[in-house]
Amino acid sequence: MVHLRIVVPTTSTEAAVDVLRSNASVCNVILLAGAGISPPGDVILCDVAPEDASVVVADLRALDIHHEGSIALEQVESQISRGAEAAIRHAHGSPADAVVWEEVETRTQEGAELSWSHVIFMAMAGIIAATGILLDSAILIVGAMVVSPDFGPVAGVCVGVVNRRPRLAARSLLALAVGLPAAITVAWLFTLIGQATGLMPETFSEADHNLANIISAPDAYSLIVAAAAGVVGIMSLTSQKSGALIGVLISVTTIPAAANIGVSAAYGDWSSWRGSQIQLAANISMLLVAGIITLAAQRQLYVRRRARHLRELAAAQPGARPSSPGTTRPPASSESAG
Repeated sequence: MVHLRIVVPTTSTEAAVDVLRSNASVCNVILLAGAGISPPGDVILCDVAPEDASVVVADLRALDIHHEGSIALEQVESQISRGAEAAIRHAHGSPADAVVWEEVETRTQEGAELSWSHVIFMAMAGIIAATGILLDSAILIVGAMVVSPDFGPVAGVCVGVVNRRPRLAARSLLALAVGLPAAITVAWLFTLIGQATGLMPETFSEADHNLANIISAPDAYSLIVAAAAGVVGIMSLTSQKSGALIGVLISVTTIPAAANIGVSAAYGDWSSWRGSQIQLAANISMLLVAGIITLAAQRQLYVRRRARHLRELAAAQPGARPSSPGTTRPPASSESAG
């Protein structure tokens, strides 16, 4: 279940309560009259089936509650209630497949912001990946993949495109545009310093390093894996399955390809340098394309659910004029909390 805490102006309290009580996917509605201090108003608490959480929030947004009050969302891990069971049955579908769009945007924005920590993580991942390439160590390559936060900006671009959030998409692209070059540059400098200090060999051959050879030789399998990872990555984001997301991070050679660009440049291996660039560009592109398609399909399911809900409202209230489902897109994270 998803718990909602709604701070509502007193002039809108009755309408908000009616919206909640009229939806069978909502249960445990509680009204705390006058409990709101800043902003002033009433506080409404309720629980809603995850499948219809964004639909209910859209109904509340249609009342402009978020302008003078607030709508906060919180996941309920467990609840013992026949009313909650009935609400979930009414919502149709599986709670495991539910997408709460407000929470998706919140989680995405947290991982898509360009920050010093993002750049440092990318740089350190570049060093670990470069070491793994030079030592031909699969363990270090996998470690670099896990450390690298590059999927966050990729997911941010997908969410920004599908939800028509150009600022989110632009911020995410900026994080990619800064983070990946940072990893490449640090890997290049790290290799140069290693050569100068004698820590690393004077020459480097792809033929003697299987991992470097694989990274710099993109093929159809690379595209297939990247596309599959894009689908799984977005689904792990929308379903909050972190284990699947970790699997994505260790399956696509984004940070290893970036590190190999730096290593190849330091050794003057321009053939490997070009191959790694193609690998990186192809993988990022496939992650974006597959992620956008997956998220768009999930978004379409929400639009249909919202449209069905509005038709049910219109049938129950013939005089009402429900808003178009296309005008009730999920709010930005600044207007909700997860």
